Amino acid sequence: MKKFLYFFGLSILGVLIFTGCDKDDDFDDALLTGKWQSGTLFERYFANGTGYRWNTADDVREDEAQDFTWTLVKDELTQIHIMEIGGNVPRYYSVTELTSTRLRYEGHGRKYSFTKVNN
Repeated sequence: MKKFLYFFGLSILGVLIFTGCDKDDDFDDALLTGKWQSGTLFERYFANGTGYRWNTADDVREDEAQDFTWTLVKDELTQIHIMEIGGNVPRYYSVTELTSTRLRYEGHGRKYSFTKVNN
């Protein structure tokens, strides 16, 4: 009986530990709005679910940026890039960090790390 109670107690403890370690993947999409920079890559997100992306290394300015729409559900960031020649290109990312100053996400075999910039 003592062995049973011992293993039962350990089982309950294990369940509590693993339940308490669940990752909170629910990010606040309001934190995403604004201008973000990662080296020469920039992204701007608007509260209405639109945004755009540009890379100054490709000699692209903000007023020439690639338009996209975006959604953030839990940790899933979706960008639907609107092509000038017609059509849309979806890109799916997993957000790993989102604060008022830092954005990190990964997808398509790459990891991205952005810092929020003024303006």
